Amino acid sequence: MPRLLSAAALLAFATPLAAQAVSEPPVSIQIDKAASAADSAEIYASRIAALDDAGPVLNAVIAYDPAPRSAAEEINANSMLAGRTVLIKDNIETREWPTTAGSLALVDNRTERDAPLVANLRAAGGLVLGKTNLSEWANIRSNGSTSGWSAVGGLTRNPHAIDRNACGSSSGSGAAVAAQFAWAAIGTETNGSITCPASINGIVGFKPSVGLVSRTHVVPISSTQDTAGPMTRTVADAALLLSAIAGEDAADTATINVPRRADYFSGLGDFSLDGVRIGVMRKQTGNRADLNTVFDQALADMEAAGAVLVDIEFDVNEQMYGDSFTVLMFELREEMGKYLASLPGDDLPRNLAELIVFNNFNAAKEMRWFGQDLFELAESTTDQAAYEKARVNAVRIAGAETLDALFAEHDVRFLVAPTRGPTWTSDLVNGDNFNGSIGFGSPAAIAGYPHLTVPMGAIEQLPVGLSFFGAKWEDFEVLQLGAAYEAVRTAEIPQPNFKRWEPPVAAED
Repeated sequence: MPRLLSAAALLAFATPLAAQAVSEPPVSIQIDKAASAADSAEIYASRIAALDDAGPVLNAVIAYDPAPRSAAEEINANSMLAGRTVLIKDNIETREWPTTAGSLALVDNRTERDAPLVANLRAAGGLVLGKTNLSEWANIRSNGSTSGWSAVGGLTRNPHAIDRNACGSSSGSGAAVAAQFAWAAIGTETNGSITCPASINGIVGFKPSVGLVSRTHVVPISSTQDTAGPMTRTVADAALLLSAIAGEDAADTATINVPRRADYFSGLGDFSLDGVRIGVMRKQTGNRADLNTVFDQALADMEAAGAVLVDIEFDVNEQMYGDSFTVLMFELREEMGKYLASLPGDDLPRNLAELIVFNNFNAAKEMRWFGQDLFELAESTTDQAAYEKARVNAVRIAGAETLDALFAEHDVRFLVAPTRGPTWTSDLVNGDNFNGSIGFGSPAAIAGYPHLTVPMGAIEQLPVGLSFFGAKWEDFEVLQLGAAYEAVRTAEIPQPNFKRWEPPVAAED
């Protein structure tokens, strides 16, 4: 799909046409640990040129530095990240490029400032390589959306099967890491937007406890549930990246006086599965026999390493979903208005009502395949008392009455469940088609608790992930558990092939 940009936007987002001169890179690469940060950055940039600008045209990256060597050479080799390349979801401000949230309404949103989490990343020696595509407005515009599509970036393709979906809203970040366009990427999540694309693209994704990472200068949905987090190829890399971006921010009160560690990678491997009690969410595994087979293998791997597995039969109190939805609608109007009103540029929308007008005026480009029913509902969700009651209920049900209660009642330290099923065929006409019976991510998202997904295998060569949940602020412990599982995992993890999906040849009896 061509990128839908105005002439001005094309200039703003110009990426090199040098892809024509770049030879097709290998499907998978191994960068020598002795390679310099500059050499590694150039390799990643060449892959973007060959596989995102050209080749299968994944549409995972909206803008990037085609010649990152000089920037990489300026980074202190003894810093925490030592020049490792990171792609940033395009709802997070960076000083080099506009921050669009995927919408034509913000193609000129050049704030020339870094979000605090990006400033922390740079201070830790990270190299910002570019901005990734996303589900427009982080998938909060319409119930009929197709994940991974934005008017600015087009439709992100899954590198494991380019006719299939990359999930959202951090679709570009998930696809880019899987395609090895950077060492890592940063996504954002309100409810599943890091963990779903990580699972479906076959990578690690970590949604930290809300408050570990600043949300300032990040295009918002919900002050209650929003957070940024790392998307990487290993748990250790996720822990390292979290260490770089986490930090207190006076402008984001959720980050003040939280039990934040100095880093999340020191001692990551000092953890044994032996004797660890883990609750298995049996009713949240869905109705797919093939997924349950993969899940059972992951459980067997942990049990063989000494974990004590406790089957849990649990029905979620569905009032949580309705109350959380009320919270999202109320906070979307409030928080989006604050963000838009703060932008330094001219001729930008200043509140949600103006965004709705913009989309109606530009409906041919913005609303060809789906509308803005959620924007319109949020604009009319103004009952403060109903919102406050819904927020208290949603957080209590998700936290104290669900996660905390399960930990206590079953005497388990952690919970596990499949993250999602395998990816579905992308369909702009009919929207998303995923199995909502799979997964247990909503309580952690609504209560602000940590949620880690780690690749656990594949179905028909399509990746699926394993979710780990812990108590609020036990982010390090959840990362330790994920790393321990990663070390004992026996399943084969598929590699992207950048082709359309075809049924694998069945093994002969």
